[in-house]
Amino acid sequence: MKKIIRVLTALATGLVLAAPGTLATPAAAATAPAAVPASTSRLELPRPTGAFTVGRDTLHLVDRERKDPWVPTADRELLLSLYYPALAHTGTPAPYMAVPEAKALLTDRGRLGEYVTPERVAVTRTHARHNALPRPGAHRYPLVVLSPGFTLPRASLSTLAEELASRGYVVAAVDHAYESDGTVFPGGRTLSCTACEQVFPDGSLHRVSDGRARDVPFVLDQLTGPRPAWRYSRLIDSRRIGMAGHSIGGAAASATMAADPRVDAGVNMDGTFFTPIPEGGLGGRPFLMLGGDPALLPPDFPDTSWEDGWPRLDGWKRWLTVTGAGHPGFTDWPVLGDEAGYPHPETPLSGTRSQQITRAYVGAFFDLHLRGMPAPRLDAPTAADPEVVFHGS
Repeated sequence: MKKIIRVLTALATGLVLAAPGTLATPAAAATAPAAVPASTSRLELPRPTGAFTVGRDTLHLVDRERKDPWVPTADRELLLSLYYPALAHTGTPAPYMAVPEAKALLTDRGRLGEYVTPERVAVTRTHARHNALPRPGAHRYPLVVLSPGFTLPRASLSTLAEELASRGYVVAAVDHAYESDGTVFPGGRTLSCTACEQVFPDGSLHRVSDGRARDVPFVLDQLTGPRPAWRYSRLIDSRRIGMAGHSIGGAAASATMAADPRVDAGVNMDGTFFTPIPEGGLGGRPFLMLGGDPALLPPDFPDTSWEDGWPRLDGWKRWLTVTGAGHPGFTDWPVLGDEAGYPHPETPLSGTRSQQITRAYVGAFFDLHLRGMPAPRLDAPTAADPEVVFHGS
């Protein structure tokens, strides 16, 4: 299978994606006819399927014992969105993202900006409640950490985060400082992707996943340690921790598991293993590789990291691909593109279907390995999900 982080390649080479399997120069993209938005109605994320109302909180963390790998004069900073089962009818509707983040996103998303404005993206309707009270009772929930793709904000995984929280998880979606453009940190600081300037010229993308493998243990310390930084840390069952990531965040999931035994289970959603899975494996812990359709990748982007990593996984494992789902298919973007009337060139599969599959399979994986619940859809192909292809043996 040939896997690649296509958005990284596009940024690194100065090219923009045009149609499936093709590339167009910026000049060609500039001369394409401007699109007319199909609708100006408010965009909306898919409604979670779980039983619980979803609360959302924000937490800013500063590791004062570690300098930032991209800006060595600064301490390492992380910004978290924390999702949790909440008391119904408390809190206020949570915003999707800030306008500067939406502007940067549209710059990074090819022609999507011709179909929708940053202001419209920023006010996308979510299904989380800001400052909602936690669900009453002495409930403790498994924790899942989500790490986004390189150059993408944590908001890109909002649909998955809301889904997991509605099903009884605490979810920490992480923004890693200086690894995306337009991310608004406390104090009104809008950080740029300084990391992009350093890793694209020499191809040292492993520095990103290596660095995140140091970020996440710090996050776990702050959420589950003796003096937790989050006001609702009591909700977390520190004995049950998982991590999932999209693109390079997926490589960070396995890299984090190799570095920190507290992470019990991991998911890589269509990410090249820039940090290879260790030859000695992951201590028998379960891992899911959920990839896009290999047929949508250009033939000149060879990548054998999944083939190389597969035999090194020494616990429960699955290697699945989703026919018709391109690299962005595991994020919110195909859903928003469909609603805005943008025919995403990388994801022929509808945004609705892409997210149904993502939520179902990632949710089933964590239900199985963090909660001990049956997950029959992970056992073998099913007629209910004909797009999902099982690989490996």
